[in-house]
This record gives sequence, C-alpha cells and structure tokens, in this order.
Amino acid sequence: MQIGNEGTLVRLVERSLGSEGGQGMLASLAIDARLLEEGGESVSRAVFAMALAIVLADGLRGRVPAAAAYARRCRDAGAPVAFDHGALRTIRFAQGPTGALPAGHEAFARILAPLGYHVAALHPLERLRMTGHAYRHRDLPEAIPQYFVSELHIDRFDPAFAEAAHHVFDTSRDPLSSEDIALLDTFEREGSAPFSEAVAGLPRLAAAFDRQHGPIAATDYEALLAQSAEAAWIATEGNAFNHATDRVPDVEVLADRLRAEGWAIKDRVEVAREGRVRQTALRADPIERAFVTPRGEEIRMVPGSFYEFITREIDPATGALDLSFDSGNATGIFAMTRATA
Repeated sequence: MQIGNEGTLVRLVERSLGSEGGQGMLASLAIDARLLEEGGESVSRAVFAMALAIVLADGLRGRVPAAAAYARRCRDAGAPVAFDHGALRTIRFAQGPTGALPAGHEAFARILAPLGYHVAALHPLERLRMTGHAYRHRDLPEAIPQYFVSELHIDRFDPAFAEAAHHVFDTSRDPLSSEDIALLDTFEREGSAPFSEAVAGLPRLAAAFDRQHGPIAATDYEALLAQSAEAAWIATEGNAFNHATDRVPDVEVLADRLRAEGWAIKDRVEVAREGRVRQTALRADPIERAFVTPRGEEIRMVPGSFYEFITREIDPATGALDLSFDSGNATGIFAMTRATA
C-alpha cells in the first residue's frame, strides 16, 4: 500500500518512528481511510489514538521476534494487518496507588479517556484473580484498536505475596509530565490538539506503556511466581504493551497454517460463549531480565510479550461487528506468558 505524506496520521507516525520506519508501519497495517485523510495543523483525538497504537505496535515488533516475523509474513503475502486490540497488565493493591502510579487500570484511564476511549465492559478473570477492562474508542470503534487493560488484585492473595508485591511495585514512578497532562487535558476539552503539541507528546505518552518500577529481587519474583504467573510477568515487564492482535477472516485456518509452518502457536483456539469471537496466539518469546540476588545481579530467561489473532463475526442483534471480549477466551490467552515456579 502506497502511503502519501500529507496526512496528519502519516506525519505523526513518521516524526515518531522516522520516515522509513513510519512508512513501513503504515504500509503494514489496514488503516481506515478516514484516519488517513485528516490534514491540517490540528490533530483529532481519533488520529492521535491511532498514531499511539501504531507506535506501540512498532515497539512490540522491535522486542518480540515472532511479532516481527509475522509482520514480514503478512508483508510478503500482501496482506496488511488489521490491528484489532492490544493488551496491558496492571497491579491493584487493596488500598492506595501503585507506587507513584494510579491504582490498576486507572494509570491508563487517564491517558485513554481523553483520547476518546471508554470502558465498554468489565471482564472478571476469577481463576487469575484479575479483572479486565475493555477500552473501546467512541469515534471509530471498529477502526481504532481497543485496549484490554487487566488489573491483578493483590488482596486476593496471602500476606507474603502482598509483601513481595509491595517490594517490587512500590518503586513505580509516574511517567507523565506536566506537559503530558496538559496535552491530555486539551484532547479531553477540545477533542483535538495542535500538531506541534501532539507530535512532541506522542513518544512521551507511548513511553508510559512500559515498566515503571525498579530492580527486582529474585526472592520477590519467586514469591510472586509461586502464586501467580501473571504477577511474575508484571514484575519483569511492568505495564509494557503485552500483545498486539491481528483481526483475521478465519482464525482456525490461520492457526492450522502457522502450525504447519512450524510457528509456536497455542494448541487450541479459544471460542467465546456466543461463538462469534475466536482467538489464539503465539507463545511468548523468551527475554533476558536481571534480578538482584545476594551474590549480585543474575540474568534469567523469562516470558516476554507475544502476538495474537482474532476473528470477529457480525452480531445479529446490532448488525455490527462483535467487538466484545470473553472472560474464558482471555483466561486462555493469558497462558501464553506463563512461566513455572
């Protein structure tokens, strides 16, 4: 797909990722024409939200080899990725914030809500002792990627687990500056912002989707891992963009093809109760992380981020694409980053 250089979305992405990198990302994605056509020196919240999602997807490809390989596969097949959603994981203590961060999903509500997102549904993940928040865009819900923001409830574990969690997460810093807050206030108040402010703020807001806490003691990591693989993942990766998702016509067919090609893909496809939403994923790529031990720094291989695939059918009750999530599906997908104690 040939991308022009006059649109606001193109200019934002190229200024953030460089001309070559930005063009590559834009060409690799199926982007709604309405987002590409916007121009001028004002950036709508919809275009900024799309630009932020693209920058986050680029970061995921940069640190997840399987995601980059899948993007090349799509490029070679001439099949742009339909970016359906991304996911984040957060921590919620019984009371108070997470270090200097707002508690749980609220750390991202303050970013996503001004950009036009709302919580479309809550998803209890009882087996994981978590809750998922489905953030959907108000303006172009089918075209702009959603966010599935989960929070792990520390008060549903024992006191030793809570103590380890406080050791790890109480060091969290708040990545938002006064300039970032002012930009978000502008988007919330006006629905748009000047291009100069948006282009300066885009990389800073993207950086909020990352690990914000300090070094991890191996003993604290092991205490978390013994009871929750999800808590252990957040300990090493923080609030990093956990996965991105390609919306495909038939996830079962794609899964069979990828499996035959030797990809490390989930054993089965997760199917929502209504049958209209079906998901599977590649297994998380391992990544090196440092831990503090009495003997000094120790490097271990732990699960990193991954890539997901989803098929959505039309909801006959609305005549629109079923954009919902399913608690059972989500619980199954979480297994892609599971490490064992």
